[in-house]
Amino acid sequence: MPRQLHLSAALDSPGHVDAGHFTALAHLAERATLDFVTLDDSYTPEPRRLDALATFARLAPVTGGLGLVPTVTTTHTEPFHTSISVNTLDWVSEGRAGWLVGVSDTEAEAKAFGRKGTAPADELWAEAADAAEVASRLWDSWEDDAEIRDTATGRFIDREKLHYIDFEGPHFSVRGPSITPRPPQGRPVVAVTVSASDLAPDAAAGGRARVDTAVRYADVVLLDAPDRAARLTAATELRLRGGESLRILARIPAALTDDAAASALVTEVTEGGGGVDGFHLVPVDPARDLAAVADRVVPALRERGLFRTAYSGRTLRDHLGLARPAGRYAVAATITHTPAAGNDAAAPAAPAEVTR
Repeated sequence: MPRQLHLSAALDSPGHVDAGHFTALAHLAERATLDFVTLDDSYTPEPRRLDALATFARLAPVTGGLGLVPTVTTTHTEPFHTSISVNTLDWVSEGRAGWLVGVSDTEAEAKAFGRKGTAPADELWAEAADAAEVASRLWDSWEDDAEIRDTATGRFIDREKLHYIDFEGPHFSVRGPSITPRPPQGRPVVAVTVSASDLAPDAAAGGRARVDTAVRYADVVLLDAPDRAARLTAATELRLRGGESLRILARIPAALTDDAAASALVTEVTEGGGGVDGFHLVPVDPARDLAAVADRVVPALRERGLFRTAYSGRTLRDHLGLARPAGRYAVAATITHTPAAGNDAAAPAAPAEVTR
């Protein structure tokens, strides 16, 4: 039996700010049983742009299987807040959340915040790597069974199963623990977009730093490559550096104006893999193109045994065939805490202390 593909799609729709539009797109993607959808985001001041993470929080209760992976930037923000926001999306979607890591590199974005200026791309991606490390530690800072919820004794949590992360780096200092329980997936799926040119020997420092972040922290790489040969070269290098569990999806445009265009896309997806695990579709007209994916492209792939007929798992990690990671602190030293007399676990430990 042929190996089944992973498929995802972007919902980017400049100028649309109504919930109904994005709900309709999500329903089309879910009807096609796509692994997940993404939504781009930026801090650039511009009219009619919705916050990607908040938009997907709105879609979580009206979808049941579709993975939701918003872009959340790490520049001008604190990793503690990012970790809590993505964790919350994982809870409200019952384990279908991800995080597409982004950075902010424009003067307009820096001015919108007013805290610091722009920085070189390699420094921004080094900061993003630290943010991903902090988020991962915070997601692990509650053990899976830390919640007791014993009303008889008034104990909500077992303090010995909460852990300070004590992260010290050049960009952040975060003590922890988190203020929310460990996500349903253990850790939400982390994605990073990489260009094949970022892997070239003469790649710019920013591209190299982006790749370093991807191979260290990403579960999914969205790969931009001009052709099958470039995909194969880039995917091979990514797997050598990131391991076999890394899921690599090639980003390709989808302009499905008619049956012929849909057939051309089926051919590309079927024959143009080049060492990748699947494809991330970037529709030109999301409503039209996602309908064609659901009605024409996916049925053709199912006939070839290349794509699922229904969601077989509950979480985004299930869709991608990724194991739920064990918490890194579960067997580590527990936090030191002297409880108030007569109330050894009545409330969570103090919120994370963050300095920058």
